[in-house]
Amino acid sequence: MGHREDLLEGAKRCLLEKGYARTTARDIVAASGANLASIGYHYGSKDALMRQAIIASTEEWAAGVTRAPAAGDGTEKEGADPLERFAAVWDAVLQRIATEREFIAAQVEVLGLLPRDAALREAVGEVLPEGGEGLVAVFEGVPDTEVDPEAARTVGSFYQALLTGLMVQSLLTPDAMPSGRDLATALRRVTAGEVLRRK
Repeated sequence: MGHREDLLEGAKRCLLEKGYARTTARDIVAASGANLASIGYHYGSKDALMRQAIIASTEEWAAGVTRAPAAGDGTEKEGADPLERFAAVWDAVLQRIATEREFIAAQVEVLGLLPRDAALREAVGEVLPEGGEGLVAVFEGVPDTEVDPEAARTVGSFYQALLTGLMVQSLLTPDAMPSGRDLATALRRVTAGEVLRRK
């Protein structure tokens, strides 16, 4: 790898180990083996490099999510219950959330920085639609290229909101996380208009 790639890999490591805001240029240099001047040469600034690191880390994590449903689990067959697929995919995603806490912590930290960092907000905002499209593709079991743009916008936003909420919940109450089946049951009850009262 060249210095540019080394710096990005070093920044991604720092993101997991130190977090977004606490990472310094010297931390990245130490993690990458590159020199301080190369950050400015290749990325313009440490902040620009860290923005690229959060985007790259998120894309890598999302690529793992696209492989989440186990091959041959039966949920991809014609006529399979959509809620069964919904539950199976969420179980796989929830497993990743539970085992990749440093990544989840970095994601939640970045969410908190967005209101006060316009450049970070713009960088994340640019890739958000693609993320929604990818989630729809995963949950529907179709290639990204076949996802209807309106479904990507509306249903993708639903999946993103649920994913973001689950990430935050995993840091606050990891022992009280729902299962994929819990989420599917909740969705079924809400869409069926079932009364959610004590019996």
